[in-house]
Amino acid sequence: MSASRRSPNDYLRASDGSVMPAPRSRSETKSGRDLPEPLVWTFDGPFERCLADLEDTLRRAIVMVGGVSRVALLIDLSLPALQRRVAAGDALQPGWGRFQERLAGYGLPSLPRVRPLRSEGPLATLVIAYRN
Repeated sequence: MSASRRSPNDYLRASDGSVMPAPRSRSETKSGRDLPEPLVWTFDGPFERCLADLEDTLRRAIVMVGGVSRVALLIDLSLPALQRRVAAGDALQPGWGRFQERLAGYGLPSLPRVRPLRSEGPLATLVIAYRN
C-alpha cells in the first residue's frame, strides 16, 4: 500500500496529539530481506550475577544463531535499578571491566552498545539482533 493510499487505521496518534503513519509490518517492507525478530532477555539481581548470566546467555545465543559475525548486541541498563544495587552494596568495578574483557575474547565484530535507561525495569536487558 503506498503512502497516498493509507486507510484511516494506518495512522497512530502520538502522546502530543500529532498523527503519524503506523509502522509497516515486515511483509510490507520493500527491502527484500526478512530479518528475524531480535532475541531479548532480562536480568535482575546482584550486578555480578547479572553479568555472569548475561555472558552465559550470550554464549548460548551465539551457538544458536551460528556465529559471532551474525550478531549485533545491545545492553539496556536501568539506572534506577543500578542505583538500588549500588545502595545495596554491589560494586560496579572491577566486575564490569572483567565482563568487557571476557566479551572481547568472543571475537564479536564490536563490543555491545550499552544504553542507560532512566525508566524502572529489570537491571539489564540483552537484545541480540542477528541475520540468517
